[in-house]
Order: sequence, then structure tokens, then C-alpha cells
Amino acid sequence: MANRVVIGSQWGDEGKAKIVDFLTLDADVIVRFQGGANAGHTVEVGDKKFVFHLIPSGIMHPTKVCVVGNGVVLDPIQTLNEIADLHNKGINPEGRLFIADNAHVVLPYHSALDRAKEKKAGKAAIGTTGRGIGPCYSDKVNRIGVRVGDLLDEKELRPRVEAMAKVHNEEFRMMFDAPEIDPEQVIKDYLALGQKIKPFVRDVSDFLFAQVKAGKRLIFEGAQGTILDVDHGTYPFVTSSNTVAGYAACGSGLGPTAIDQVVGVVKAYTTRVGNGPFPTELLDATGDKLRKIGNEYGATTGRNRRCGWFDAPVVRKAAVVNGLTHLAITKLDVLDTFDEIQICTHYECDGEKLDLIPNQLSKVSRCTPVYETMPGWNASTTACRSWDSLPENAKKYLMRMSELVGVKIGMISIGAKRDESIIIDMD
Repeated sequence: MANRVVIGSQWGDEGKAKIVDFLTLDADVIVRFQGGANAGHTVEVGDKKFVFHLIPSGIMHPTKVCVVGNGVVLDPIQTLNEIADLHNKGINPEGRLFIADNAHVVLPYHSALDRAKEKKAGKAAIGTTGRGIGPCYSDKVNRIGVRVGDLLDEKELRPRVEAMAKVHNEEFRMMFDAPEIDPEQVIKDYLALGQKIKPFVRDVSDFLFAQVKAGKRLIFEGAQGTILDVDHGTYPFVTSSNTVAGYAACGSGLGPTAIDQVVGVVKAYTTRVGNGPFPTELLDATGDKLRKIGNEYGATTGRNRRCGWFDAPVVRKAAVVNGLTHLAITKLDVLDTFDEIQICTHYECDGEKLDLIPNQLSKVSRCTPVYETMPGWNASTTACRSWDSLPENAKKYLMRMSELVGVKIGMISIGAKRDESIIIDMD
């Protein structure tokens, strides 16, 4: 089996955790390489539901090793809560979960700053989760951040927190009329948290390199989606990290030659959480129907997801910037009761045909989606376990998606559970 990157190909919430969980059956090591607790992955196994924000979902498999890479911004409190939840559900992650010592840490300054900025922005707010992800990445780039390894040594942690407090407390006081945060309390609390996560902390780059040399099979698990990438998404309505496949190498400390395949996870329709452009959004009863049947509510925030028809220009962009080798199509079953299904083949903008979603925000807002209508299948797909067992119109719809994007279908998900999957071609 190849080493695979599993990436979101739309605006996130495509069902990556289910796909990673399924593909983990043939892997040895699962690596989370970017984002933070703003991501939410939900996986159902038997009668148990797991919601992960930081720990790779592969931790549910007792023989697998999971890694949180240096590209992640880590909330230690959230991480420890997830570890406790795993223990409560009979899963012991010790010895199988490793956290990069050079990953940056989300501190109280970051979440407070995140909320203050969104409040002050008013109608211009990005629509963040308020979990401090953007401010943490900003401090990383500004070279005033705190890293996981710093939590293990007061001599490292103290000067970094004091420097951060000087910057951010002035912001709270002068710009946001918000209360300052006591650096002494932060130092005390996070040294204690550091001792709790210490058993999991290591140089993961060295570990992963050894795994590749030993012929182990790796999956790199992305968070959010391609069109939320800070460089390639609908900027500024994006997340604060690089969500594309190329960052899997940088965010885990491995060279790009370790990657063999890139699997793009794609919903059979399109959703988006938060503010920003969404060309195929349905602000009508059809959009409400998609939301209700698909249970389209954010795993992290509980917010309604905005729903629309499948948008080929969005996924074509994902194919280009990620180098997709396979599509993993999810939530096909949500479309089972639609008489007709529309599919956006391209945009028209200022008299021009566009095959990819543009980089400029103002241009996206001027795009008009061009649709073709396909017949629905009005039959349940949830019991299907092979391509041949799918309704004919469902197969035609899937083939049209693949044709429009120019990437072959590797697998199809027709439900949240692990066994509700159809493998087509993962070679």
C-alpha cells in the first residue's frame, strides 16, 4: 500500500474522518499535519460515536500509531479531554500517540484575542470557531509563540509567556477594552498541563522517518478543506493554515518523497460553515432538505452548515493544487430521495467561462454557476456494497462527477459507519 494524504476537497466537513478510519485498516501510522481544535471529525463504530478535534481518528484501532505533527497548533486541555474520553470508551492511547515537541501551543491569550477580534469586526467577521487558532499561527510566524516542548521546562516557558503577555495584554487593554490575562497563572497552569502530556511528546520527524525507512504505511490526515487554505482558498474567508496536500510533508517533518497518493474527499453535494462566498449555495427548501437529511451541523461549533449542489470548479481547483490521484465521495445516500439533482459544471463571470473557482474574492462573488440537471434515483443506497449494486442513475451521477473533475473515483461512502463503504479503485 502507498503512503497517502487524505485531504478535504471543498470547504471542509467532507467526512474525512470516516475515510481515514476506513483506510487506516491498511495503514500503520496516521499523522495529523495542520489545523487545531477548530476541526471536528466524527466517526461511528458500532454503537459508539467518537468526535475528534486534535487526535487522529485512527487511534480507535488498537494496533495503530497516531501522530500529531508540528504543523498542528495544539490545545493541551482539548487534547487531554480527548485522551480521557478514549479511556472512558475503553481505548488506551498510551504508547500509540505521539505529539510533536515543536508543535505550537494555543494559550488563553489566543482564544481571548480570537473572540475579541471577531466581536470588533461585527458584520465583517470571518466566522472563526473562537478557539484561538488564527492568533496562535500569527504568534508562530511572529516568532513569539510557545511550543509543546516549552511546557516541559519553566526556563523555556517563562520568558516566552512573559513576552507574549506583554504584546497581547496591551492589545486587550488598548484595542479591545478586554481584561488582561495574568502570565503567572498561565505559566503555572501550562507547566502542569505539560507534565500531563509529557508521556506523549517526542521528536516526531525522527520517528516518522524511521517508519518510512522500515517500510511502514502512513496516512496523512488533513483538517478543514482545500478552499479554506490560507493561500489557495477564498481569502480572507479561510482558515489560518495550509490545508493542501503539499503541507503534509512540512507539517509532519518529512520530505515530500514519502508521499505516493493524494485522496481528495468530496461530498456528493457541497457545504460550508462560516462566512464567505459559496456560488452553489441553496437558500431554499432544497438547501434545508440537504441540511436535514445530511445532518449538516458543525461537529465543533454546532452551527448550521450552508448547503448547495456539487460544484465542479471547486473540486477541480482542489485537484490542481493538491495533485489528487483519487476521489473518495461521501454522503451519496443523502441524495437518495431527490427527483432531480443539479451539478455545477463551470461558472460564467464577466462574460468568461471559468473552470476553476477564482482566487480573487470579488471575482468569486460575480460568478454565476452553470448547471446541468441529472435524474435522481429515488432508491436507497445505504445497503449497497459494490459498484454494480448501486442504482444506475447514481452510477451516472458519480461518473459525471469524476469526469468533470478529471480524477478517478477510489471509494464511495454511503453512510457514517465503517462498513458503509464501496471500494472502486485505490491502486
